[in-house]
Amino acid sequence: MNRFILNEISYHGAGAIAAIKDEAAGRGFKKALVCSDPDLIKFGVTKKVTDLLDGAGLAYDIFSEIKPNPTIENVQAGVAAFKAAGADYIIAIGGGSSMDTAKAVGIIINNPEFADVRSLEGVADTKNKCVPIFAVPTTAGTAAEVTINYVITDAEKNRKMVCVDPHDIPVVAFVDPEMMETMPKSLTAATGMDALTHAIEGYITKGAWELSDMFHIKAIEIIARSLRGAVANTKEGRTDMALGQYVAGMGFSNVGLGIVHSMAHPLGALYDTPHGVANAIILPTVMEYNAPATGEKYREIARAMGVKGVDEMSQEEYRKAAIDAVKQLSQDVGIPADLKDIVKTEDIPFLAQSAFDDACRPGNPRDTSVEEITELYKSLL
Repeated sequence: MNRFILNEISYHGAGAIAAIKDEAAGRGFKKALVCSDPDLIKFGVTKKVTDLLDGAGLAYDIFSEIKPNPTIENVQAGVAAFKAAGADYIIAIGGGSSMDTAKAVGIIINNPEFADVRSLEGVADTKNKCVPIFAVPTTAGTAAEVTINYVITDAEKNRKMVCVDPHDIPVVAFVDPEMMETMPKSLTAATGMDALTHAIEGYITKGAWELSDMFHIKAIEIIARSLRGAVANTKEGRTDMALGQYVAGMGFSNVGLGIVHSMAHPLGALYDTPHGVANAIILPTVMEYNAPATGEKYREIARAMGVKGVDEMSQEEYRKAAIDAVKQLSQDVGIPADLKDIVKTEDIPFLAQSAFDDACRPGNPRDTSVEEITELYKSLL
C-alpha cells in the first residue's frame, strides 16, 4: 500500500498571498503567530504579509527567534511565544528554517507529551494534527510548505534531527513568486539545487512509484529549464522555480530521499553550511555511486535535464549524460565543485557516522555503509 499526503489547499502565482486573509477569516481563526526569520523582517519581506493582515484587521504576534539551521532552543522559544500570544494558528514566512520551526512548534502545542524536542526525531507517534499552519515560502527550494518533514539542529550534539510526521503538513500553502524576488543570486542557486536534489533523489529512492515518479520527472524538467533564469532574477524563471520546487516536494515528501541529504545534514549541523550548497556539491558524486542501482531511470533524468538523443545512448552513456547535465547546471549557477573549503579531514569519521544514522539514508537506492560514505566524503575534498 502506498500513501500520498498533500496540503488541503495551495495557491500559486503572483499575488497568491492575497488569499491569506480570506483563508484565515473563512476558517474562523482569531490570532496568528507569524514565524519569520530576522533578515526577512529586516528587508521588508515579512511585511508584505503582515500588511495584508493589518488591512483585514487580523491579529498577530511576530516570532523571529529562528536561525538558518533552526535549533531545539528556537523551537522551545517558539512554543513559549505561541502560548504567550494566545494564538490559534501559525503563518510561517520564509525558507525551510521558518517552516521547520513552525512545524515543530505546532506539533508540540497539540501533542505536549513531545515537549522534549529530541523525542520528535524520526517518525514520532504523535496523535493530533499540529496547530494549523499557513506556509508562505520565500525561497524556491525546500518545499517545506508541502512536505511532512522538518529538520531541527541539536546544537549540543552537532547533529541534525530529521523528523517525519503526517500531522505536521501545513493546511494551506501560498506559493507566490513575488515573495521570492528579493532572494540574492547565491541563495537562489543554492535553494534551486536543493529542489533539484529533492526531485532526483525522490525519483530514484527505494520508495519511488508511478505517482511519485510523475511529480519528480516534471520537477526535474521545470527546474532544469528555469533555475538559470531564476538566478538571473527573470520573472519567468522565478515563477517556474516556485512551481518546480513545489512539485518536487509533492513527490519526495511521500517517498523519501537518500544519502545526498544524509551526507548534507551533518555539514549544516557542524559547519552551518547552507543546505542547498551541500546538496549541490554532493549530488553528482552520489549519482555516480548510485548509478548501478537505478535501472533505466538516469535516461529519463537526462531527458528531463534537456539532454538530446538519449534513446540512442547506451546505459553507460545516458548515465554519464545525466550526471554531466547536473554538474553543468550546478557550475552555471555558481555552486562550488567540492567540499575542500568546508570539511575538515579529521571530522570525516563523525560526518560519515552521522550520515549513516540519518533518517534519509535507508531510502537510498544502493545499500551503503559508514566506510563507503567515508570514501564519498574523501572523494569530495
